[in-house]
Amino acid sequence: MDTTAKLTLDGKTHEFPVVAGAEGERAIDISRLRSDTGYITLDNGLSNTGICESNITFIDGDKGILRYRGIPIEDLAEKSSFVETAYLLVHGALPTQQQLEQYYKLLNASSLIHEDMLHFFIAFPKGAHPMGILSTMVSSLSTFYPVPDEMNEEQESRIIAGLISQIRTISAFSYKKSVGEPIVYPSINLKFVPNFLNMMFSSPVRNFDLDSDVVRAMEVFFLLHADHEQNCSTATVRMVGSSLANIYSVISAGMNALWGKRHGRANQDVILMLENISRTGQSPNDVIENAKKTNVRLSGFGHRIYKTFDPRAKILKEMCHKLLLKKGKMDRCFETALALEELASRDDYFLSRNLYPNVDFYSGLILRAIGFPLDMFTVLFAIGRTPGWLAHWREMCHSDGFKIARPRQLYHGPSHRHYIPAKQRAPIA
Repeated sequence: MDTTAKLTLDGKTHEFPVVAGAEGERAIDISRLRSDTGYITLDNGLSNTGICESNITFIDGDKGILRYRGIPIEDLAEKSSFVETAYLLVHGALPTQQQLEQYYKLLNASSLIHEDMLHFFIAFPKGAHPMGILSTMVSSLSTFYPVPDEMNEEQESRIIAGLISQIRTISAFSYKKSVGEPIVYPSINLKFVPNFLNMMFSSPVRNFDLDSDVVRAMEVFFLLHADHEQNCSTATVRMVGSSLANIYSVISAGMNALWGKRHGRANQDVILMLENISRTGQSPNDVIENAKKTNVRLSGFGHRIYKTFDPRAKILKEMCHKLLLKKGKMDRCFETALALEELASRDDYFLSRNLYPNVDFYSGLILRAIGFPLDMFTVLFAIGRTPGWLAHWREMCHSDGFKIARPRQLYHGPSHRHYIPAKQRAPIA
């Protein structure tokens, strides 16, 4: 196996190290490319560029493999909780029973936000999107909880736990603000997910029944979204974090990246698509055939990384069956989703293009069944993804010799030209 890669430019051969990962993936280290050759690489969308070395998450998109710290996502979804998985991502190992109980207590103790922040919620306009409220409020945390320039391990762990917990509280408050209901404070008697659901759905005139199937569905939803390697929002967290910006600003930046239609809003599009199919009376077969004719990708099919069935989608599909097939929970959209998947799984058009259901195809159905409105979907994604963002931020900050991110570009604008006074300029066409 070669340990170097050779590149010939302008008649001169240069050698660059080949670096191997733990699962056999290989990369060419081009850190010296510009200094040695005067050239840079051009990789639109960074599809072929590794921006870091990491110990957190491994993905093999061709085989449909996803592991957190080496543990298959299937094992975690079956046996673990969101809080335990968050601990695993941030600290690198599963906690002992005592550590886990202490972590639950720490999250509960950290769940309140400064009471003066309630004035901010009041100031948002009626109907403000919960995601806009969330990202703004998270950024504002730095003014209420200043972060020291140099943190010891205890301070860092406390701030990380506080963020994981407070984001859940802010999310629930954001929802209550958006629907005009009074906020519900977190309870010391409830664990992470039941606490969140209670803050979301209970009110002074309505108790919320903590159905065990609903609680487990949310545990699994958060757990499956907790990390996914160097996606757009995680790369944004590393980019902003590399400037040594305060951690609240860093996580807020990740949230704003997640809010984009091409990233965290995809499961909303799936629900809108399924509802439109039901409303217009289209048959699943007609939808599939129309997608083939127009070459328009169906929402929830295909993934940038996975070239087979998204392992998270398999888990959520089973969760959908359990949650939606309960008495009184049957959903036409779920029936349509199952029919679309069945047809696509036997169609060469979809198979040849690696268009399999992804995590968004079923996650929105679960959230809809529980009672979350569409504009909360991305907020819920953000709650789940926060431990992953924090794990990557922490890993980056403790890596040897990490630098501020500074990508290059190829310039295609005008070459050198002179300034022309305004009176002498020709009109712009």
